[in-house]
Amino acid sequence: MTVDSPAPSGLRALLPDLAPWRASAEFRRLWVAGLITNFGSFLTLVALPVQIKDLTDSAAAVGAIGAVELVPLVVFGLYGGALADALDKRKLILWTEAGQGLLCAALLANALLPGPAVWPLYVVAALSSALGAVQRPALDSLLPRIVAHEHLPAAAALNALRWQVGGIAGPALAGVVVAFAGLGWAYAVDLVTFALSVVLVAGIAASPAAHEAAKPSFAAIAEGARYAWNRKELLGTYVIDLAAMFLAMPLALLPFLADELDAEWSLGLMYAAIPAGSLLVGLSSGWTSRVHRHGRMVVLAAVGWGVAIAAAGVAGNVWLVLLCLALGGAFDMVSGIFRAAMWNQTIPDELRGRLAGIELLSYSVGPQLGQVRAGGTAALVGVRASVWSGGLLCAGAVALLALCLPTMMTYDARTNEHAVRLRASRAAAAPGA
Repeated sequence: MTVDSPAPSGLRALLPDLAPWRASAEFRRLWVAGLITNFGSFLTLVALPVQIKDLTDSAAAVGAIGAVELVPLVVFGLYGGALADALDKRKLILWTEAGQGLLCAALLANALLPGPAVWPLYVVAALSSALGAVQRPALDSLLPRIVAHEHLPAAAALNALRWQVGGIAGPALAGVVVAFAGLGWAYAVDLVTFALSVVLVAGIAASPAAHEAAKPSFAAIAEGARYAWNRKELLGTYVIDLAAMFLAMPLALLPFLADELDAEWSLGLMYAAIPAGSLLVGLSSGWTSRVHRHGRMVVLAAVGWGVAIAAAGVAGNVWLVLLCLALGGAFDMVSGIFRAAMWNQTIPDELRGRLAGIELLSYSVGPQLGQVRAGGTAALVGVRASVWSGGLLCAGAVALLALCLPTMMTYDARTNEHAVRLRASRAAAAPGA
């Protein structure tokens, strides 16, 4: 790990680097809009399965939400990346945000009916997944345009911190609203958050497509995939995260793990432990801006995630399990920060959307498939064996991938040819250059 000198000392060295927030009004707008939407979305994320459960009393019906969301996520994630390169990113974000608001209005209208129907809930879930998959590449590819090149690692840390705050506080707020105010209020509040977000994003300057950008097509998507394949350090960020989430994501097993430890009361704490660990890293992320060997940090953090999850499977004390899960969340946050830094500082503008679509799949599909793997393995060898074996397999797989992709370990943001080229390009395009 290489660090710049001089560096802040003491507490200042750990506090989040607020340089992107201070320097870019558009980043501030986008960050606040994302925070507001994040809280609102968790209201619907909790309310939707609760409503399906109330209407059907079927665990299978609730689980089917994930199935109807997966295909739109894959299809529109890739195509959304091509759209983000070919269209004005700001307009794409605005239209998809407004579309999400309309879907929320549909949920509210259905909830207010004397006899709410079940099928609209699945339709909205699928359409919402599609809109989210289209929007996310536009959001990710807009970031390097509104944040200075040297501030991108700090911006990635601040964005991750925003997600973790929402991940902890959002579900807690959602549970209270759904339990005491009702499903209608949950959908209504979410609708208001989308409206506020649209107003904030509307204040961002237009972000038209690059002159070199290709029109959205299968050929354009394939071009992005070829670029990722030829950039082995970039490819490493995708496959390492995919392996880590597929092999070691334990969320589906937490209710059973709590039962085996005779600590049913700890289930909520188990679900909160991983985002809590991530939040602690986010609140002390100032050091990440001074690290340049991002690939090495991704590898080490992914191995740490696997070891922490393995330890959670072995530990016989519930408090040790919670500690291990929080440690795993901390490692996951570190990995996410440096993966985002590598993406934002090396991918050319004309390809950024398509590569963001691939990124979306790497960090979204892995956890979903990981739940299936965890459940299937638990059925064969038991819950705790599924957890610890998955963690060890993750650590081993990441180490093997690092050996097969040596550029991950040698990557240095100061000397990498793609980072140098993009840094020079942005410097030349800066006002007054």
